[in-house]
Amino acid sequence: MNGIYVQYMNKKREDQDHFDVMREIQKQPQTSQRDLAAQLGFSLGKLNYCLKALQQKGLVKIKNFEQNPNKLNYIYVLTPRGISEKTRLTVNFMKRKMKEYDELKKELQGKK
Repeated sequence: MNGIYVQYMNKKREDQDHFDVMREIQKQPQTSQRDLAAQLGFSLGKLNYCLKALQQKGLVKIKNFEQNPNKLNYIYVLTPRGISEKTRLTVNFMKRKMKEYDELKKELQGKK
């Protein structure tokens, strides 16, 4: 049971990390990995790992700037599937927060 719980929590954390990355990409698709990592509070390695996972899942496309002589700059684009996944993660996040709110509300009403 303990191993299953750890796997569940790791998956939940990974989903949150992927959601955060996709949200930032949607806000600023032309940001650098270094800036994106700083905005998210991730190490560059963690961000790279997340980006590769999102790309392998078909949720993000990574493209070089066409006209940029410095080919180290990229554009990160959410695919239609990525937008759907981000929406699903947003809905799940909102459901979880609403459930927490309801539980806290019941707890506070029980103390009156």
